[in-house]
Amino acid sequence: MKGKIRVFITDYNSHAFLQEKEPLFFHADREGYRANEANIFNIYDEVRYQEILGFGGAMTQASAVNLMKMSAAGQEAVMKGYFDREEGIGYSLCRTTINSCDFSTEFYTCDDTENDWELKDFSLEHDRQDVIPMIKKALSINQELKLFASPWSPPGWMKTNGRMDKGRYLRKDCRQVWADYFVKFLQEYEREGIPVWGITIQNETHAEMGWESCYYTAQDEREFAGEYLRPALCRAGLGDKKVLCWDHNKERAFDRASEIFSDKKAGEAVDGIAIHWYAGDHFGALDAIHQMYPGKLILGTEACMSNEPRECYAAGEKYAHDMIGDLNHWACGWVDWNMLLDTTGRPDHWMDEQLAFRERFLAGGCRQEELSETEKEFLLPCISTGIWVGEAPMVVDHETEKIRFSSSYYYIGHFSKFIRPGAVRIGNSMYTHLLEGCTFENPDGGKVAVVMNPGDRTEKLTLRYRDEIAETSLPAHSIVTCLFK
Repeated sequence: MKGKIRVFITDYNSHAFLQEKEPLFFHADREGYRANEANIFNIYDEVRYQEILGFGGAMTQASAVNLMKMSAAGQEAVMKGYFDREEGIGYSLCRTTINSCDFSTEFYTCDDTENDWELKDFSLEHDRQDVIPMIKKALSINQELKLFASPWSPPGWMKTNGRMDKGRYLRKDCRQVWADYFVKFLQEYEREGIPVWGITIQNETHAEMGWESCYYTAQDEREFAGEYLRPALCRAGLGDKKVLCWDHNKERAFDRASEIFSDKKAGEAVDGIAIHWYAGDHFGALDAIHQMYPGKLILGTEACMSNEPRECYAAGEKYAHDMIGDLNHWACGWVDWNMLLDTTGRPDHWMDEQLAFRERFLAGGCRQEELSETEKEFLLPCISTGIWVGEAPMVVDHETEKIRFSSSYYYIGHFSKFIRPGAVRIGNSMYTHLLEGCTFENPDGGKVAVVMNPGDRTEKLTLRYRDEIAETSLPAHSIVTCLFK
C-alpha cells in the first residue's frame, strides 16, 4: 500500500518486545509551514554515507560451551533467535577468537609447542569441540554470515613475559611466526567450511589485563601489519582478507588511526580500525578518522555490560545509544560481545581465578601487603566491591533450559533485523536532542528509521520524507523501527 509505514516497537512499560504496531501512513505535508514545523524528523535519501556490513555478536568459547550444553531444541531456539530474520533478529556479522580469551574455560592456543617456528603442531582441535560447531550452526541458518576473528594473546612462548596473560609484548623474533599463525588459522577454518571475512591484529592493543592480553605500541602494530601480516596473507593467496587495527576504545582511536594509516606500508596493509565502547562516546573521533582517511572502515567490534541494570530497559538503551552514535559517525557495523552465558556469567576462567583468590584472601590465606602490583591492580577490586558478572543478550538457566532475554537483545534487534548488509546510511535531521535516531536505505530500496526515546516522558515524532509526513509519538524509554518505501 502506497505511503504505508510498518512500525516495530520495544516498550517495557507496555510489555512490547520488537512488536509490530498498527502501521502509520504518509500524507501530504499541505497544511502550511507553521502547522508542521514542530516535532519533525526529516529523512533525506538523496544524501548517502557509508555502506553497512552488518550487526551481530561474538561466538566466544563461553557462548559455544553454553550452547553445546543445551538440548537440540534449545540450541535451535538460540541460533534461530539470533540468525533467523523472521523468527529472530537476523545477525549478519560475527566475531570469534583466535586462541582463548577471558570468556574461555582455560588458557589455550592452537600451538603450545615452544619454538615451533614452522607451526607443525598447529591444530584447531580445541575449537572443534564447541566454537566451530556453533559457527556451523549459524552458517546453516545464514549462509551469507560474515565472520571475523581476533586474538587476545599469542601463545606464551611468543611473548616477552612467556605467558598469555598480564599483557607485555609480542617478541620481535616471533613476528613472522605469529603472522604465519594467522594464515594457518584462516586456512584451517576454510578447510572446515568456514570462510573468514577478516581479522583484527590484536584485541585491545593498549591494555595489559589480568587475562589474555598483549600490548602493541603504534610502532609495533604498524611494523607487524605492514612488514609481516599483510605479506604473509598475500603469499598464501589470502590478500582479500580484511585487516583491522587497534580493536580498542574510541578515546585514542584517532591517534592510532593516524599512526597506522599515515605510514605508506601499514596504510596499504590495514583496511580499517576496530573500536570498543568502554571509555565513553567519543563519536567525534570517528568523524575525525573518516575525515582524514575516508577510504578506511570503522567497525564497532565489542560492547558488553555486567549485571543487567535494575531498570529493565537500561542496558538496551545504552546499547542503542552507542549503535546510533557509531553509525551516525561512519561506523559500518556493530558487534556485541558474548552471545550466550549462564546465570553466573560463565564460563569465564579469569573470573574463576578471581573467585578462588578471593576465597583464599578472605580466609586469611594472604595479606594485602604480600600482593604483587599486578595482583593489587586486577584482584583487589573483586575483594572490595564484589565480583563482575558478565551479561549477554541471552542468558540460559541450564537446570530449566529457560532463556532470559536481556533488553540488549531487543534493542540490537531494532537494527540487526531490519538494516541489511549492503544498506547505506542516508541523511536525516531531528528536531530535538531528547530523541536519538539514524536512517538507512536497504539494497531493495526500502527505508529504515530507528528512533529511541530514552527519556521519562512521551515525545512526539513526525516523520517527514519528500514532502509527506506521518505523525506518531514515542512512549518513555522505548525504541521503534519504521520501514517504508
